[in-house]
Amino acid sequence: VRLVESGGGLVEPGGSLRLSCATSGTMVRLNAMGWYRQAPGKDRELVAAITAGGLTRYGDSVKGRFTISRENAQNTVVLQMNNLKIEDSAVYYCNSGVDRLYRPGPYWGQGTQVTVSS
Repeated sequence: VRLVESGGGLVEPGGSLRLSCATSGTMVRLNAMGWYRQAPGKDRELVAAITAGGLTRYGDSVKGRFTISRENAQNTVVLQMNNLKIEDSAVYYCNSGVDRLYRPGPYWGQGTQVTVSS
């Protein structure tokens, strides 16, 4: 099981970033996938999740700004982040096996740093 995130970086407030999570096998198509983030001194929190059927769930702080999607043919999950805020700065982790209560599953990527700063 392998999850590899990419797309993090430094962006100014109001900017956009696109995170990708490349997975092995049919994980994207069969499992609920999610993005979580963790800022220094804070707990890890759900950013967005998408079920195998395509239902999505977002953390309150990112609703209307972030969009999660699956590209099944590429075994990839994408998180499009728009209108980024300083408080969005964190390490973002891809996760597979999210349960019905949107708790993370057992498989994690290595994380990608997102820094929003002027």
